[in-house]
Amino acid sequence: MLKTMSETATTARPRATEADLLQMPQDGYKYELVDGEIRMSPGGARHGQISVELSVLLHAFAEPRGLGHVFDSSTGFRLPGGNVRSPDVCFVRRGRFENERPPDDFPDIAPDLVVEVLSPGDSTRHVLDKVGEYLQAGTRLVWVIDPKRERAAVYRSLTDVRELRPDDSFDGEDVLPGFAVKLADLLQ
Repeated sequence: MLKTMSETATTARPRATEADLLQMPQDGYKYELVDGEIRMSPGGARHGQISVELSVLLHAFAEPRGLGHVFDSSTGFRLPGGNVRSPDVCFVRRGRFENERPPDDFPDIAPDLVVEVLSPGDSTRHVLDKVGEYLQAGTRLVWVIDPKRERAAVYRSLTDVRELRPDDSFDGEDVLPGFAVKLADLLQ
């Protein structure tokens, strides 16, 4: 007698852990721990260029003013639900790390500003899941940049969303007061 798929025992994969995440190769891919699975997302050249450009601009603004710390996508943040997310670029304001020194491990905080630069393979669902998770964890401002469509979205909440076109500027608002950069300048 043949058994159907539902009648056969399935082998469940063990849940991935932070230790598994730390063992991932340094191969240029971005890895995150999401719902017990390790997810990999390659960025592509344009993605990397925009991320680096914005990181440099944010650092050049925040560092001399003593506003806080800028991180790239190699930095994971342990969020309250247990996921370890790695934004493409992020900022953590001064005073959130003990002795103003980021930990060697994953910080148990949500960044104040998160930037996600869309890659060709990103699904809308996964991006919105990330945005929602960051906002729920306490991130105050999320910027999502879509290089292909030359658009961006600024999230304060899932209902407070502003769309940017190339001639519009990102504004640091109360997270990075005085910081501004035109979307078109990042898309060059």
